[in-house]
Amino acid sequence: MLTTWADHPGDVGVAVHATGRVTIVTGPDEASSRAGAAPDRTGVFGRRSGHEQVVFCSDDASGLRAIIGIYSTVLGPALGGTRFYPYADEHAALDDVLALSKGMAYKAALAGLDLGGGKAVILGDPRQDKSEALLRAYGRFVQSLGGRYYTACDVGTCSEDMDQVARECRYVTGRTVAHGGAGDSSVLTAYGVFQGMRATAEVAWSTTSLAGRRVGVAGVGKVGRHLVEQLLDDGASVVVTDVDEQAVARLTSDYPQVSVVADSDEMVRSDLDVYAPCALGGAISDEVVEVLRASIICGAANNQLAHEGIEKVLEQRGVLYAPDYCVNAGGLMQVADELEGFSFERARERATGIFETTKRVLALADAEGVSPALAADRLAERRMNEVGRLRGLWVRD
Repeated sequence: MLTTWADHPGDVGVAVHATGRVTIVTGPDEASSRAGAAPDRTGVFGRRSGHEQVVFCSDDASGLRAIIGIYSTVLGPALGGTRFYPYADEHAALDDVLALSKGMAYKAALAGLDLGGGKAVILGDPRQDKSEALLRAYGRFVQSLGGRYYTACDVGTCSEDMDQVARECRYVTGRTVAHGGAGDSSVLTAYGVFQGMRATAEVAWSTTSLAGRRVGVAGVGKVGRHLVEQLLDDGASVVVTDVDEQAVARLTSDYPQVSVVADSDEMVRSDLDVYAPCALGGAISDEVVEVLRASIICGAANNQLAHEGIEKVLEQRGVLYAPDYCVNAGGLMQVADELEGFSFERARERATGIFETTKRVLALADAEGVSPALAADRLAERRMNEVGRLRGLWVRD
């Protein structure tokens, strides 16, 4: 079953069942609004944070349980990866997709792309639950949105998975090179983070080089590994950690000069110049900020700040934070370029621009006396408002 809901409480939504039966549904806030009661902020509608549409997808035969979040299409169709993850429960999955899809909208806007923001999550363990049938069922749900959402890879999915999704859907990017795609987007994600790190280094230390600096990389999967390689090439000293011991072993086998610590808790307490969270979100918590010894935070993970207000504490402690969706936009640029016929050189050139974008964010933060996180939000929102008003709600012709 596919269920969607629209932009305002009380709007009419549509539930499309696998049998083809269509059910009209309305927002749960409608009755309370008519009665004059305060809207229910604990339910799905109360948690949507301005999203245009959220889609719940279920296919019993394949075991598919997925949620697609579309935050905004004012700049163009929403683009964002599909995360396949064993969430603790449905509430955690919904929270993640809402936060990630909003972040994608801001990321695309700040990157200057004519794209909106979306994201999808599939509930389950990709090592056990992923199958051709499940991916193809998911593809049919994406196809049913008629191009309002383009999907790509994320945690738990890869380019080969997107090839399976594309067997049922036209709105897929991040495909394998064999099928005309860009392949692994982690290459340019890491490259963009490195460019952002160079920009923050220039602000903090008046040099764009990380040579001689000690950088801690938490999470050395695809993106983290590429980032480590670039840091070593630049002359940095690198320390790493990852919950996946095999990922660490593969990295240190190729780069024995890399140091290893047991976990991220030990890492943030160690003597670092730069801390690069490259795993899941929420890495910058109150506890981390209290003990962090690094002068700069610049990493690839999405939604790094555990809650609103932490950016102010970072400022007070003199820690320079490079907004995650600003510096990790290289992967989005790569899969977006695929939509017009992929050119790695063109995508890399655009990702190089993350250096200047980061500098622009940090300069605005300094000029307006706000945190870099708020400065990045202001720049993204300005573009969505100024350009988006010309287009209105995007609907495929």
